[in-house]
Amino acid sequence: MPKILLTGFQAYAGSHINPAAEVVRALDGAEIGRGVVRGLHLPVMLDTARDLLEQAIAEIRPDLVLSVGQWPGEPVIRVERFAVNKTSFEIPDELGQRPSDQLVDETGPVARAASVPVAKIVDALLEKGIPARTSDTAGTFLCNTILYRALGACERLGNGALCGFVHVPYLPEQAAKIIRDLKAEGKLELHQRADLASMSLDMMTVAVRTAITITLED
Repeated sequence: MPKILLTGFQAYAGSHINPAAEVVRALDGAEIGRGVVRGLHLPVMLDTARDLLEQAIAEIRPDLVLSVGQWPGEPVIRVERFAVNKTSFEIPDELGQRPSDQLVDETGPVARAASVPVAKIVDALLEKGIPARTSDTAGTFLCNTILYRALGACERLGNGALCGFVHVPYLPEQAAKIIRDLKAEGKLELHQRADLASMSLDMMTVAVRTAITITLED
């Protein structure tokens, strides 16, 4: 039976919720493609998230590692193609760390390619009526760092483990809060905010489940 490790980030930057964590919570323990999902919630803390991820990969020895992160303002599911060896935070993590133009891994390659079938996953999502696209950048915040680290850890396992990353939009309740806050502050017109796109948790969960299914079938 294939072992599936699904990771998602906890809430950060003053928010009370992160859709990535909610997707992991929804799928933890689910049976997909003859395997069972093991969910792992990662704090938005650079060193702690890295250590928890690499420890879980070493202990579980998964056949698939799929990570989920939130991309504010993104209107569709994004399936990442690459992670780059660069860490440069625009905002600090939950411990106040804010590295600038640092390497994720001093001895690692410039970039690593996701090993899940990115194009097939996107095609399958579109067939289900779920808006999705491929992406060539996971940014330089923790999402990119985790994908880069996960790919390296899977490579070191030497068991052919596959690894990928999915970005999800805001939840509708997050977008609604932004609108409420804008009205209360009275400092910006609504059209001046470009990060109001959202997607239901049910659709995100189906998207991630589909990504797992397609990868295991490939």
